Amino acid sequence: MELTPKYDAAIVESKWYSQWESAGLFKETNDPKKAKYTITIPPPNITGSLHMGHSLCYPTQDAIGRYKQLKGYDVLIVPGQDHAGIATQSVVTKQLKAQGISPSDIGRDAFVEKTWEWRKVSGDTILNQFRLLGCGFDWSKSRFTLDPDYAGAVLQIFIDWFNRGLIYRGKRVVNWDPVLKTSVSDIETLRKDTQGKLYHIRYPYADGSGEVIVATTRPETMLGDVAVAVHPTDKRYTDKIGKMVILPLSNRQIPIIADQYPDPEFGTGAVKITPAHDPNDYEVGARHGLEMPVILDESANVCLEGPYFGLNRYEARKRIVQDLEDGGFLVKIEDHAIALIVSDRSGEVVEPLLSEQWFVKQTELAKDAIAVVKEGKITFTPERYTKVYLDWMENIRDWCISRQLWWGHRIPVYYTQSGAAVAALSWDEAQKQAGDDKIVRQDDDVLDTWFSSGLWPFATLGWPKKTELLEERYPTSVLVTDRNIIYLWVARMIMMGMDVCKQIPFDKVCIHATVMAADGRRMSKSLGTGVDPTEVIEKVGADALRFTLLSQAGSNQEIRYSEKKTEDARNFCNKIWNASRFLIMQPGFETAKQPLRLETIDKWLLTRLHLTIELVTEAYEEFDFQRACQAMYQFFWSEYCDWYIEVAKPRINDPEQRDTPIFVMRYCLDAFLKLMHPIMPHITEEIYQFVAQKPGFISQSHWPEVDAAFIDEKIERQVQSWFNIVRAVRALRADLEIDPRKPVPYAVVSSDLGEGNEILRSQAWITELITSPGQETIIKTTEEGVEIGIPITDMIDLNKLGIKVNSEVKKLSEEIAKLEQRLSNPQFVERAKPEIVEREQETLAELKRKLEAAASKKQTLGL
Repeated sequence: MELTPKYDAAIVESKWYSQWESAGLFKETNDPKKAKYTITIPPPNITGSLHMGHSLCYPTQDAIGRYKQLKGYDVLIVPGQDHAGIATQSVVTKQLKAQGISPSDIGRDAFVEKTWEWRKVSGDTILNQFRLLGCGFDWSKSRFTLDPDYAGAVLQIFIDWFNRGLIYRGKRVVNWDPVLKTSVSDIETLRKDTQGKLYHIRYPYADGSGEVIVATTRPETMLGDVAVAVHPTDKRYTDKIGKMVILPLSNRQIPIIADQYPDPEFGTGAVKITPAHDPNDYEVGARHGLEMPVILDESANVCLEGPYFGLNRYEARKRIVQDLEDGGFLVKIEDHAIALIVSDRSGEVVEPLLSEQWFVKQTELAKDAIAVVKEGKITFTPERYTKVYLDWMENIRDWCISRQLWWGHRIPVYYTQSGAAVAALSWDEAQKQAGDDKIVRQDDDVLDTWFSSGLWPFATLGWPKKTELLEERYPTSVLVTDRNIIYLWVARMIMMGMDVCKQIPFDKVCIHATVMAADGRRMSKSLGTGVDPTEVIEKVGADALRFTLLSQAGSNQEIRYSEKKTEDARNFCNKIWNASRFLIMQPGFETAKQPLRLETIDKWLLTRLHLTIELVTEAYEEFDFQRACQAMYQFFWSEYCDWYIEVAKPRINDPEQRDTPIFVMRYCLDAFLKLMHPIMPHITEEIYQFVAQKPGFISQSHWPEVDAAFIDEKIERQVQSWFNIVRAVRALRADLEIDPRKPVPYAVVSSDLGEGNEILRSQAWITELITSPGQETIIKTTEEGVEIGIPITDMIDLNKLGIKVNSEVKKLSEEIAKLEQRLSNPQFVERAKPEIVEREQETLAELKRKLEAAASKKQTLGL
């Protein structure tokens, strides 16, 4: 058996996943001697398909699990899916409309049935794509947030909190989607910067003594104004507080009030207050006990009786602005940058709307969730997210948990004839609680999906039943997630875990980076910046994609995806494959025994291996995959391949000497494959089957341990100095443009390098090392205190090289001058796209590096 001449990712990767799954490698071992390590994955939406964020998040969890498995833990990674209320309802609604069917035509029950049918056919797409990525999750324990047991757990918590007074129904301003006609959470919205207008409007004093001017980007909301607010320290209005102004067009009188909300430095310092249509205005209104008239309905049409009734908000804006101008109330209109909040699902601009919804009181729930983080029982990586979490939790507000949908967990509140509300798991149970007061209907709303996913760490393990899985696996070990849902998900899981289970849900939170497009913009299909991971996998393989992303995933929180990095990762796979094949094909590979005597270069490689094991282990423990990948890349490509194999080739080709280097190479390759397995599971498994001393999968082996007996830092420094000398001679040859294939007849060396002489001779392509120069012209370089000279007579044409170098210097100088002139032009810098300016700056820096190298070459040649 041997590895194929060429590495084919498609063949290798399609081969192993089914074998791992069939062998039960993703299931818990239930070995009482092993410590438990548990991860519950962030449940992707059933509407989802693989994107680059998934390609980093879920392989990160897989990498942690594979590492811990090799470290001897009994690992369980529980997968599952979220029912994705808004997203799924939108998908099914569109499908029905394409068939000429409106959801209202078929009713709630039939719609929900249609949605379940869709889920059975299309809802597992993303889980199958996780298999493409090589994610080792226990699919037999997969959970869905609408499974009966899970749904029962969700409803039970709602009922408990309702009965404890933690859940209430009330009116507050929420994000409202006028198309979907439901409240939406912050994560379901996008910020869209656009150019809008700022309208300056006169509000006359009721006593005719003057006017106050306010500015707004949404003049249509003035129909619901109930006050004008000024800051209490703003001297311009100190004597105006309490005065009444006339609301233009409505002819209503409203007061001027003092509040901390207005910024005296912005505009006129006076702010119109519309509590029903702005979250900040709502808080002002609540503080001052103001009325809160709603002037837009669920479709964002004016619902106030009068000349604008029935107009949508944009039509109303046009009419109102025209009427203000006709009435002499419009002072001016300015261009103004506006950050619109857009629904991620419908694409419609969200309307802040005072709406009756279900809320959770979070202040009490937050106390324990704050304490466990402050006490270090839960830690965040990177650590800076601890402050982000605590800042949010210490200023937490009530949470809107209701959605006006049909798909989801229907709120288990039932109403009686008398209007009483009862929370129960079923209609019958509600009737028992209500007694003679007849139940007439169930609440129509469903729960926010973040409510149901807040139970994820314990409900997936069987709660509220006291299952063996829950007893053994809760708390879980680590949560891997995105920074954007620290508030929406992480905080809620910690609150729910502390309240329901009286324990933390996990002790570590790993916040993975966000994958951006190559130019730094967010990845988006609509922007044309999205990259389909499945296409990348088809082209270069999952291992290459995993390495591309994980090798950049350290403390940095934004990484740029590029095809160049992916090509580099594929080349690394090829390097691993080819170097492994080279070793496996050597005579004596199967029989090479541990040598009695190691040469210096052998000891150096073993030292580098064990120092790499130490670094990589530490990096994995800290979730610093970037540092781990850099260390493994450096060890394998540079130290193992470029140095050790090249230096050891004469011994490898000698039957009398080959056993030692072959053993050392096999020993190091075996360890390297285990180190790399969490990042590149497929290729490491394939090669391991040839390298392993015992049968079995690589994940059933053991993590390499650091052996101090193999670490000799003195030898490491000595060999490194020899390599530095070789590099210096190679650089000198390159400066002199001596073909690497052309041996230099001799080099003059000022010091005897001992064993390093042969390394210098073979790796710098020198036929002989001498101590005294002849009559030829010698060009010298100095490195590590050693002077090395090589003859240039008969090796190069100095005149020809001089002409070439001078021409290169001139050309580079001219290009640099042009670029510097362009970049010093303020008009270019201000008008050009930032990425173009950045690219030009990078080009300039590269040209300067080339010029410096050319000037150095001139100096070396004495030109």
